[in-house]
This record gives sequence, C-alpha cells and structure tokens, in this order.
Amino acid sequence: MKKSISKLNKEWHLAHQMPKNATIEERIAWHLEHSKNCACRPIPEKLNAEIKKRKAQ
Repeated sequence: MKKSISKLNKEWHLAHQMPKNATIEERIAWHLEHSKNCACRPIPEKLNAEIKKRKAQ
C-alpha cells in the first residue's frame, strides 16, 4: 500500500497559532509564513488581493 503524505504540517500549526482578533498585518504575516511551511490550504483570496495591493504601493 502507498503511504499518504499529509499536506498539513501539524508541528508548525501547533507552534504558530493565529492570534485572536488578529490585525490585517498579523494575518498577512501569519499567512505568508504559513505558505512557506505548510501546504494545507492557500492564502484566502481577499487576503491575497490585499498582499498584492500592498506590494504594488
């Protein structure tokens, strides 16, 4: 049987929880770091649009 590889980096998630009532800056920082360390889900589209908008400024 083929072993399934999980996209979730459980250790990273346990060590890096999103703060309660996170600001937009905290959310952006968390999701950017998350995308480098875990492949469980993409950055939400609204947040990704905000990241692109800020890079264009």
